[in-house]
Amino acid sequence: MTGDGDPLVVHAPGDREIVLSRLFDAPASLVFAAFTRPELLVRWYGARGWRLVECEVDLRVGGRWRFVSQGPGGERMGQSGVYRHLDPPRRLVLTELFDDQSYPGETLITHEFAELVGRTTVTSTLRYATPSGRDRVLRYPMARGVGESFTRLADLLGRPTTTGGATA
Repeated sequence: MTGDGDPLVVHAPGDREIVLSRLFDAPASLVFAAFTRPELLVRWYGARGWRLVECEVDLRVGGRWRFVSQGPGGERMGQSGVYRHLDPPRRLVLTELFDDQSYPGETLITHEFAELVGRTTVTSTLRYATPSGRDRVLRYPMARGVGESFTRLADLLGRPTTTGGATA
């Protein structure tokens, strides 16, 4: 748990992984869409005070993605990667590299979307190139930022679709 009632679970198995997990009150198809459609990503992606100002998604194996977020003070953070595996709405595998990355190598991210009775658990496994890279990320406020972002996602998913909320 990350505080403020945020149900994000974070653990670090092995020496190169961080695993994040959260339950969303929405079907897997809708949650998967929220992770892959720019018009939905711009509505939730980022910690409190941050927003996506660029969001490019070429959703196919070998397709590239790029996000640029802007913070409350105008600072920008860019990240990009390549989609490695797509199995909608169950699995999404991609690489990630930040423009101003402070640790070596690409990160391999696997998002698993497990639906049970209309609710979906997202389990994200981040595998870093080195143990020291993973350890550096654990010192950042990453869990807080992801928790805040996922709270925004839960709010988006919880909106009725008849009033312009998220739709698959």
